[in-house]
Amino acid sequence: MAKKEMAVVKGIDLELYMGRNGENTRATYTLNEDGTVHVLNETWSYDKRDYIEGTAYKADPKSDEAKLKVKFYVPPFLPIIPVVGDYWVLYLDQDYTYALIGEPRRKYLWVCFPFIYLIIYGVT
Repeated sequence: MAKKEMAVVKGIDLELYMGRNGENTRATYTLNEDGTVHVLNETWSYDKRDYIEGTAYKADPKSDEAKLKVKFYVPPFLPIIPVVGDYWVLYLDQDYTYALIGEPRRKYLWVCFPFIYLIIYGVT
């Protein structure tokens, strides 16, 4: 039986959406002049900073759906191999404080609260 495609947010305001932080882990989003988003994911463990940078962009520039693609290069210090993933905004509250993020395979679900960022694996 085919699964129904997940509904996503429409008309997302990317400037308002940016800026979710969590303890010891931070995702920083910066809107680029070309409409793409610079993504910087950082984490600290044992006083050492690890990070990866990438780019997010609308999967279909003509659509108002919040279906984004995120591209990172692996390994980050040698940007040769691009890794692209889906990032679908499934729910946003009115003030853009809470978010539910998923991807079409339904393998990952991100729940974003102020100062908390949960990742749930194996969601089907």
